Amino acid sequence: MTVNRIRLEDPLADGRQSLTAQMVWRGTARLLRQMGFASVGELTLASGRRADLAALGPKGDLWIIEVKSSLADFRSDHKWPDYRDFCDRFFFASHAGVPQEVFPQEAGLILSDGYFAEILREAPEHRLAGARRKAVTLRFAQAAAHRLHDALDPDGRADLSGY
Repeated sequence: MTVNRIRLEDPLADGRQSLTAQMVWRGTARLLRQMGFASVGELTLASGRRADLAALGPKGDLWIIEVKSSLADFRSDHKWPDYRDFCDRFFFASHAGVPQEVFPQEAGLILSDGYFAEILREAPEHRLAGARRKAVTLRFAQAAAHRLHDALDPDGRADLSGY
């Protein structure tokens, strides 16, 4: 059986993100880690949508961050409101080349330079119900564990679906 492998030297490169998106992702993930959050990229949700970046906080808070690499990327995305059903807070993350005023006020805003990031606008909180929180947290944990296993045993990956 032939399996596509993520190159270990560049774990962000899976063919879906531009170099700019990877840069925004990296700086944002670094900020989140400094804040005590663990993050997972491309987390598949129960709706079938994939969150660019999902973050699990030290108190169990779940954030979803949608990375926007350009104005065209933002304008072509009409699915972002769907993510709010799977997180306590929803943010956009972008870079200085994208006008900040285009991002909706009902979402948080993170500005990344690839090395670090800053929260420019906090996201409104909309707490998840307990059952939904458990389901998203379980998906998060399984995705993280599968990816660690893939990194340690690239030949042991039997199935590409589900994470």
